[in-house]
Amino acid sequence: MFDTIKIDQFLPHPPAQVWRVLTEPELLARWLMPNDFQLKVGHRFTFKGTPIPKVKFSGIVQCEVLNFEAERRLCFSWVDHSGENELSSTVTWRMESEGQATHLFLEHDGFDLAHPLQQLSYQIMSPGWSRLMRQLVETLAAEDTLPTSNK
Repeated sequence: MFDTIKIDQFLPHPPAQVWRVLTEPELLARWLMPNDFQLKVGHRFTFKGTPIPKVKFSGIVQCEVLNFEAERRLCFSWVDHSGENELSSTVTWRMESEGQATHLFLEHDGFDLAHPLQQLSYQIMSPGWSRLMRQLVETLAAEDTLPTSNK
């Protein structure tokens, strides 16, 4: 049985600003992990985080931009570099404009709950994504004074 982490968050920020924190490497690093992200379908990039030996997570996530629609949707693969926990998943961000605000949805899917390490990863990453969403909100608040770019 496979499962998906789902989180949605109302953000009092315009879609262009939310899109920046999802797609600009420097801003993405502030709330998620250091990275070499580029907004280009097929671009392979890496997140570098903290290893979690309990679930055989190496701390390095190999990703590939699968598809995007500017200020609406971003989807990328998410695979642990070591391969020891066999997690091969997908992260999808979806945005809905609500006036000058944004409703942001996250889906991280592909967790095989029959696999003990992936089940534990799911249990750790569910609250982990909630914490990261709070960090995203803090990054947005800090960026309020900057003009939006047209990336």
